[in-house]
Amino acid sequence: MTYRAPVSDILFSLNHVAGLNEAIAAGLFGELDAADAASVIEEAGRFATEAIAPLNRVGDLEGAKYENGGVTTPKGFREAYRAWAAGGWAGVTGAPEFGGMGLPHAVNAACSELWAGASLGFALCPLLSEGAISAIAKFAAPDLRDLYLPKLISGEWTGTMNLTEPQAGSDLNAVKTRAEPGGDGTYRLFGQKIFITYGEHDMADNIVHLVLARLPDAPPGTRGLSLFLAPKFLPRPDGSPGERNDLRCASIEHKLGIHASPTCVMIYGDGGGAKGWLVGEENRGLNAMFAMMNSARLGVGLQGVAIADRALQQALSYARERRQGRSGKSGDGGMSPIIEHPDVQRMLLTMRALVHAARGLCHLTAVAIDLSRHAKTDEQRRQAEQRAALLTPVAKAFSTDIGDEAASLGIQVHGGMGYIEETGAAQHFRDSRIASIYEGTNGIQAIDLVLRKLPLGGGQAVAREIADMRAIQAQVAARDGVGFGATAARLAEAIDAFERATRFMSAAPEPEDALAGATPYLRLFGLVRGGACLAKAGLAAEAQAAKGEAGELGRVALARFFAEKLLPAASGLAASIESGAGALGDFDQAIGG
Repeated sequence: MTYRAPVSDILFSLNHVAGLNEAIAAGLFGELDAADAASVIEEAGRFATEAIAPLNRVGDLEGAKYENGGVTTPKGFREAYRAWAAGGWAGVTGAPEFGGMGLPHAVNAACSELWAGASLGFALCPLLSEGAISAIAKFAAPDLRDLYLPKLISGEWTGTMNLTEPQAGSDLNAVKTRAEPGGDGTYRLFGQKIFITYGEHDMADNIVHLVLARLPDAPPGTRGLSLFLAPKFLPRPDGSPGERNDLRCASIEHKLGIHASPTCVMIYGDGGGAKGWLVGEENRGLNAMFAMMNSARLGVGLQGVAIADRALQQALSYARERRQGRSGKSGDGGMSPIIEHPDVQRMLLTMRALVHAARGLCHLTAVAIDLSRHAKTDEQRRQAEQRAALLTPVAKAFSTDIGDEAASLGIQVHGGMGYIEETGAAQHFRDSRIASIYEGTNGIQAIDLVLRKLPLGGGQAVAREIADMRAIQAQVAARDGVGFGATAARLAEAIDAFERATRFMSAAPEPEDALAGATPYLRLFGLVRGGACLAKAGLAAEAQAAKGEAGELGRVALARFFAEKLLPAASGLAASIESGAGALGDFDQAIGG
């Protein structure tokens, strides 16, 4: 089916749930007005629909091809990327002095969802470039910024993130790639990196690799990692790609999904070593790398939203056309469209509610990032920074779990035809599965949340989140159930459950108790925060209707569905969390031989 860019839903969420319009009205982004921001997002939706979406199926079927160290992307990808770069899309948030648009991060978040919804295989290349831009802009020396940022922001060159190795996985303590001083201010890199997205391809003139490696005298563990910039082609004095660097793609992986995106094994230093430049300080490479990873984590969360939305679009279209069985509405006795069957309606509404909940959570995170940089007072920036840090692991993990769940439900709506590749429903499921694994598995996100993010501000960051959700619940309660049904009651119960679980996790008797409950706690956080987002959207829709504007009262019904059908899970999750690690005590006996 044809992809429909969900521009109106994105704009509604950004403005009425995340508060982007309020930040724009307060003058936090200079002369940018709401109409300009909407125009950019609308144009991104047009490009995604017309230029990228037609490549999604081609990319899945054809895939990236490896031969003699080179990678050829599927038919049409190179041309689409060149058109994408020519449109300035690589520089949405880029600094104007380097050729960027200088727009809010939230606007780029909207664009990122649109690229990923159109074709996740395509969108992964820009995602990694965005992270490279962030790290270079913040940590690289001025000469490196001046040389590389204009090329990356224009999209002429692309970027990668080289972290893991065969023996390391997610444990960067085990990284062995080494860097030797070259005596001229540069370094020589030797080692192997795996799972490098778009580490080699034919879409851009040069590829800029950011590589974690160890200096000869580096301390062990992550304290001894440094970050280096190593381009595929060494730039000439005029900035054009010159001599080939001593690095290569040895192979690409054969994967469950995202076939269009080359996942590369990269080899550094077959000859005299790959020439690289230090980014940031020696032995403090993770500081710079986290600039890439945090940007990518929200981007990956938006991938989950994008895949879920596309799966919903396809399932909804199929359910309207497919006739099977008889519903209570089939007056002529003929077969009914399956969309009239209550269980199919339940699945479709579950998909839609989860999409809107996850999108709202991601948008709250994106606007918090913007406020951390542009809010008017130090205290406002500090609180926004804490909020962004608190919500980022939840946005990444909850949203990518939603991507898997919605894509699976999409197959179920199709029935047997969903399991047949030609319908395309299976591709969404295959493509979505990686998102809960890369950029830090969702289990790692949950551990980060409970061990590092809950203590932020002495626990005040999460306390402010709870207070914000209670304020929304109080507004819904004041509506006296009109249209919202039992939303206020269910949301109050869910917030109570989340607050109890938060107290337990913040004072867990043993570290194992917190670790055992980390994943259900993150799910609980996302579920309750998402329910509050939908309730806030419903309130905004009612307010629009009361003013005689084009209200979208379906958002009230969606908030009610989420509250009455999905939020009751909060109490069960809280009970699981508060049970601690006791049930794991007999793991060996329970797991058996």
